[in-house]
Amino acid sequence: MARGAQSGEPHDWVTRAADDAIRHARETGGGDRVITCASGASPSGPIHLGNLREFITPHFVAEEIRRRGTAVRHLHSWDDFDRFRKVPAGVDPAWAEHIGRPLSAVPDPWQCHESWAEHFKAPLRAALAEMGIEMEEVSQTEQYRSGAYTEQVLHAIRHRDVIEEVLGKHRTKKAEAVEDSVADEDDEPTGDGSLARFPYKPYCRRCGRDTVEVTAYDDETTDLSYTCSSCGFVGVTNVATQHEGKLVWKVDWPMRWAHEGVDFEPGGLDHSTPGSSYTVGKELVKRVFDFRAPSYVAYAFVGFAGVQKMSSSAGGVPTAADALKILEAPILRWLYVRRQPKQAFNIDFGPEVVRLYDEWDALGRKADDGSKRDAQVLAFERASATAAAGRLPTPPVVVPFRLLSSVADVTAGSAELISRIVGDVGHAHDSVDDLQPRLGRAMSWTTEFVPSEDRTTVRETPDTLRLAELSEDEELWLRQLLDRLPDRLELEQTTALIYGVPKLARGLGLEDAPTDQVKQDQKDFFRLLYNLLVDADRGPRLPTLFLALGPAKVRALLTP
Repeated sequence: MARGAQSGEPHDWVTRAADDAIRHARETGGGDRVITCASGASPSGPIHLGNLREFITPHFVAEEIRRRGTAVRHLHSWDDFDRFRKVPAGVDPAWAEHIGRPLSAVPDPWQCHESWAEHFKAPLRAALAEMGIEMEEVSQTEQYRSGAYTEQVLHAIRHRDVIEEVLGKHRTKKAEAVEDSVADEDDEPTGDGSLARFPYKPYCRRCGRDTVEVTAYDDETTDLSYTCSSCGFVGVTNVATQHEGKLVWKVDWPMRWAHEGVDFEPGGLDHSTPGSSYTVGKELVKRVFDFRAPSYVAYAFVGFAGVQKMSSSAGGVPTAADALKILEAPILRWLYVRRQPKQAFNIDFGPEVVRLYDEWDALGRKADDGSKRDAQVLAFERASATAAAGRLPTPPVVVPFRLLSSVADVTAGSAELISRIVGDVGHAHDSVDDLQPRLGRAMSWTTEFVPSEDRTTVRETPDTLRLAELSEDEELWLRQLLDRLPDRLELEQTTALIYGVPKLARGLGLEDAPTDQVKQDQKDFFRLLYNLLVDADRGPRLPTLFLALGPAKVRALLTP
């Protein structure tokens, strides 16, 4: 096994998690096998930015292990054999007919994928690809239906008394712990007597729902008898040969750890409470499946714009695809890797986006200085590149996001005009492509996430009423500005002129330091310009606004 990071190199939570995963593999007798970092998710709805932590946490750990020269895989299990629980808002209420059926067997109401499960897998796959996250995908429907887990299922059933003993012990400790998973429902009795908590539940052969009650089981033949409360079907399934059901969640998870040889897997904080999935699974995997629970990190929730917790069933929650409309892929990765998994945080698509880009650009400049490599720079490096994809897309010419978004706002998103203005203000580039992908993100943010009341709306015609009521000082300011306004605007000269007009009006030169009175005049002058150009008291930086509008438009709106 390769050793961890060398002494003197920066360390972070990824380093420590990779150390633990390698240690787990070594201590479970797998010195030469491929290390497995696992994740799992139920495609029951949009896979939002909170769920993204389930995917991105093992990705970073696997990347660190791979960096050390050790064979590793990121194995993701799609829990598409889970039951369809409820019809979310916006879906035809007739889909209630499918409640209790596997997600992989529920039709896609939008008719663009083969099933409900595939409908929600597809956009997440695309977003992960853009983020450089590669994983080996496993469908639990296929695993169970193909018989891949049959031996493990039969083994669990043979040890159902041990399973019930463990579940019963932890059930008394559960107390107020509430788990946001299928575990609560799986723990409900399915029958009477010794079959009350049978660890395996079939889907009804007639209606396909899991609304069944196990009535008998024959250990020799593996015949399981059941009745369905939904359609009244009474039947028998042979567990060894017919593959019509699955283990309950708290048994299913540790079974997979042993079957797949999982060395590391994260889970939400709710999975780590007394009586929850991980605490129960740790004991079951040892006593029933003779394996050691993988190394584990619990992660906290990710909120959005002040929302404490997101639920994929609530509808309208932001996904990774939504975030990638405005954040470059490395920045979205960075939001997760720079924090300890247990640290909760919010993703704000409002003004915070501008500050986030500024912070990212400053960190990039720090990373370019090899003498300043620390944990922050390490997070930047992890976010910026992957072993398979290399360096993730960033603009060849880095222009501050605040400038791009400001110019995009006042140019109505004209890429060509934005390119010209950006070049005029000192960011030389050969084509619009040199500004991508950031330019596209800035344009999307401006049009989709900036409230209409905060957008800049340039006047179509002069405000004749306001121009007719100019004070003596205001008339002087505008006359001096228009007399000196050139036919081609350059950023530096335009900035000097706009700030200098109130100086000239007070008998000072353009280069003179402003007095207190001039500073007040500048504030009043700037407000006047905003009023006349964009019908507001504030807006984008005036020099940028002037360049965006061009001298002819400025003259037309400012001439009394």
